[in-house]
Amino acid sequence: FSAAELVRAAPGPLQPYLRLMRLHQPAGTWLLYLPCTWSIGLAAEPGCLPDGHMLALFGIGAVLMRGAGCTINDMWDRDYDRKVARTASRPLAAGDISTFQSFVFLGGQLSLALCVLLCLNYYSIFLGAASLSLVITYPLMKRITYWPQLVLGLTFNWGALLGWSAIKGSCEWSVCLPLYLAGVMWTLVYDTIYAHQDKRDDIVIGVKSTALQFKEDTKQWLSGFSLAMLLSLCMAGINCNQTFPYYSAVAAIGAHLAHQIYTLDIDKPEDCWKKFASNRTVGVLLFTGIVLGNL
Repeated sequence: FSAAELVRAAPGPLQPYLRLMRLHQPAGTWLLYLPCTWSIGLAAEPGCLPDGHMLALFGIGAVLMRGAGCTINDMWDRDYDRKVARTASRPLAAGDISTFQSFVFLGGQLSLALCVLLCLNYYSIFLGAASLSLVITYPLMKRITYWPQLVLGLTFNWGALLGWSAIKGSCEWSVCLPLYLAGVMWTLVYDTIYAHQDKRDDIVIGVKSTALQFKEDTKQWLSGFSLAMLLSLCMAGINCNQTFPYYSAVAAIGAHLAHQIYTLDIDKPEDCWKKFASNRTVGVLLFTGIVLGNL
């Protein structure tokens, strides 16, 4: 079983919408969801498992918001996507869905996501709603700055704040901010790797990325981001009294990132995709360390 098989098995008229929300490519959904699980796990009481209800609720929210983000991205970028071989088959670029249909579909996804958000406390509702401006504006950043990956990091890791507040009723900033910063640094690692897939096309069509900014110095930058991530994770762990399994997981993440960066070939798109997708392991390692550390 795979998400791609699920999409292929869906009724024909439904398939373009499922592809529009990238249901056939769940790596991005995992990368959005995992920072939420870290935060929910850290907020659990010592000796307790993370709140299963919240994990499920945030899982549904991650699918919906990642889908909404992809829909917004494709609405902004449909003309660019037609010029890039990897994205030319996306439903909007290929003409499988009209702009109006995608707009209606976006409204449905955001409405369902709002229903999920309304299940949380008032603090979390306002905190979650505050991220919508990032979701909407992120796709425009590649036209403006060579650092759109930074804006993606700010967007994708909002769950590192929201998960804690959903459990505790507010944010403990001494824990949540380092955790959020760690997530942002992590996104700069994996999305810079991802951006190297398209750098030749990006130059032609005139969009920007950290891949184009860093060029042959990419591995040095990725090493710096990884170090900042690990230090931030250690700070978050110290501030919420985490135990040995947590720091063991952080060490394992450091080894994984070091191997990922050392073996990366920035000129091979297939290797960039493989390294990008392997970052789910990073997120799962940290969540496992948090759960075992709490227990």
